[in-house]
Amino acid sequence: MNIKDAKILVVEDEEHINRLIELVLISDGYYKIRKAFDGMEALDLIKMDKPDLVLLDVMLPKLDGFSLCKIIKEDNNFKSIQVIMLTAKKMEEDILKGFDNGAIDYISKPFSNKILLARIKAHLENSRLQNEIQTYIGIKLDVNKKCVKVDKENVELTNFEFKILENFISNQGTVFSRSKLLSLLRGDGGFEVSERAVDVQIVNLRRKIKDYGHYIETVRGVGYKLKELDV
Repeated sequence: MNIKDAKILVVEDEEHINRLIELVLISDGYYKIRKAFDGMEALDLIKMDKPDLVLLDVMLPKLDGFSLCKIIKEDNNFKSIQVIMLTAKKMEEDILKGFDNGAIDYISKPFSNKILLARIKAHLENSRLQNEIQTYIGIKLDVNKKCVKVDKENVELTNFEFKILENFISNQGTVFSRSKLLSLLRGDGGFEVSERAVDVQIVNLRRKIKDYGHYIETVRGVGYKLKELDV
């Protein structure tokens, strides 16, 4: 993923600061930006469309930044989100509290635009490198090389099958409806795909990943999910 394609959520209750951060991001080439002005609004946006990175103010109405960060990091669907805390506070205990709740960085206001952008770039690059290789038990998926190994043996997957497996591994335990999977498949080369074809792809994928096929579970009347592993 090009880091400029990253989805960034700016959570700041002071409107002029929120807007300033948005403009700084846009000027540097980021374009997938959403804004929230209180903690509960931010949580709703995160649930609707998971961001890659959250710029999170500490002092927020309804739900403070520390509490929101903790909620994010305790949810298996969201814990991969990078959280950078933004605050006017400089007390050591506040910084430590941010890290304890799962933040990866802490920037005190007022901040330099160049430093803010440098921190964002560094964390998105690190996240991108970590996400290039995804593993699930004996399955190893290389996102950049578009190759999959099952118990160290190369397995040939179609583009459709690869996309499904990549999304399953990235979102373990999340139920994907047939229509959601269908949207992934239709995005491949513009080909039209029926919902019946989704079921066929799942059958083929289960067969190709051998003993791990049963980890792809059918959710009756809804769709499919990859069984979430106990950590």
